[in-house]
Amino acid sequence: MEALRNLEVWQRGCRLAVSTYHLSRDCRDFGFRDQLTRSALSIPSNIAEGYERESNRERVRFLRISKGSCGEFWTQLLIGIEAGLIPKDQAQPLRTESAEIAKMLSGLIKHFEVRDEDGIPRYS
Repeated sequence: MEALRNLEVWQRGCRLAVSTYHLSRDCRDFGFRDQLTRSALSIPSNIAEGYERESNRERVRFLRISKGSCGEFWTQLLIGIEAGLIPKDQAQPLRTESAEIAKMLSGLIKHFEVRDEDGIPRYS
């Protein structure tokens, strides 16, 4: 768990989830609010689950799920802004942060994946 606590992408994911709860607190559309907070919460949660797995293959699987949640979250924020459910000035920094977290996750995935000369993933 100590390695996870020191992992910057996990820390940023946790802060993003907390910020999302604060942002959506006044949203009256329960379905939207629930989906938005679930996708934000999924980002650091899947990083944590991956770090508790025994193999790099499993770790990468959960990091990919987390990265997918970043895309889902980013999209939901855009829709929330356009639908007038959340203020653009408060949501836009979270969209930027989720995109940066996704980039960090891509790097982490590459770190755990090693490809052979044929481009087939091999896990160290």
